[in-house]
Amino acid sequence: MHTDHRGYFKFTGRARLDKSINSLLGIIEGISVDSNINKEEIGFLNMWLEEHQELRERHPYSELIPVVENALSDGILAVEEQQDILWLCEKLRSTEFFDKATADIQRLNAVLGGITADGVITEAELYGLSDWLSDHDHLKTCWPYEEIESLITGVLSDKKIDPVEQKLLKEFFLEFTTILDNRTIVNPPMVSDGNVTGLCAVCPEITFSERSFCLTGASSKYSRSEFSEKIQRLGGRVVNSVSAKLHYLIIGADGNPCWAYACYGRKVEKAVELRKNGAHLLLVHENDVHDALADEGV
Repeated sequence: MHTDHRGYFKFTGRARLDKSINSLLGIIEGISVDSNINKEEIGFLNMWLEEHQELRERHPYSELIPVVENALSDGILAVEEQQDILWLCEKLRSTEFFDKATADIQRLNAVLGGITADGVITEAELYGLSDWLSDHDHLKTCWPYEEIESLITGVLSDKKIDPVEQKLLKEFFLEFTTILDNRTIVNPPMVSDGNVTGLCAVCPEITFSERSFCLTGASSKYSRSEFSEKIQRLGGRVVNSVSAKLHYLIIGADGNPCWAYACYGRKVEKAVELRKNGAHLLLVHENDVHDALADEGV
């Protein structure tokens, strides 16, 4: 950026973000229009990255740039990687990301921090939080409004907070309030049939032979190719996309930078929706898969 322009930079944030994201969307759509992305076209996408490097520490570029870099790290832009980038771009340029909704989500973050400040979450605080959510129902389309609303409903169904629920509430609220741009929440609570559960299966029974696995996020222990090889060695099949036929979606412990804003990422979002519609796929934390591999001697 020319030094003469820096003084005006802070006044054009929304316009710059719109332009840069629209440019990224257009580049990906352009280079993939013939379903064949070559080396020169990958180089053109790398030019977009170079142009935005000075912004990589600023939100939301701190979420977007690592996703693009990871997708291009092997010099190939696979269909799934294209869809991940396009999905995140749509999230970041949607009205959910800006204006009053953004400000109120930041306030909700602070509300959760205030509730947990003394280390105890009371019924009165949950009822008060429920009232706050009701007064801000324009946030219904934004993470984590609906998840918190469902959690409160489930916990207060018997009008009291038992020790297990107390622990679960504190873990969730604290994890959310301390989240950084390069971290992710990998095991939030969910409410299913009135019961408070985690997104990831608890102590899942994992079998590998003739089962399909999909990986999302970054593993804390293996590269994606190493993880895939271990699963395949035991007769499992590793696929790149989430469908109703999938058996296991493995959530990496290092998560995915884009999840800091856009919920859990496209694959987890799709898996949760499929599960709601009756699919029998399991979302499993990678640590449980490591344990299952160790049990098999791999």
